[in-house]
Amino acid sequence: MQKVMEILPELEGDEMVFVQGLLKDMSEQQAQQFAIMYRSKRKDPLTILLLTLLGFFCIAGVQRFIVGQVGMGLLYFFTVGIFYIGTIIDLFSYKKIAFEYNQKQALQISVMIKSTN
Repeated sequence: MQKVMEILPELEGDEMVFVQGLLKDMSEQQAQQFAIMYRSKRKDPLTILLLTLLGFFCIAGVQRFIVGQVGMGLLYFFTVGIFYIGTIIDLFSYKKIAFEYNQKQALQISVMIKSTN
């Protein structure tokens, strides 16, 4: 856990545990490379929360577009967040939405780094 806390101190909870599992087989150089790439692709849960709140006042579904769920984003956009019910659900599950996106990004980066070195 120390390795993750040193190179990615902004991570918390499940995300930290997940990333620690990916980093355990990496060299220090690979871990640093992973951290740089992961930071550039990672979505902060608070950003997802703010974008979800935006759905109540402006454009519903922005949070789904940001995490690559274009179909859900369009559905939310054209149905006003599925009549606000989907947007309300996303308010409570914003951490899960961010974690699932970040998990996919971390796996892709990990595979890429391990295959190039």
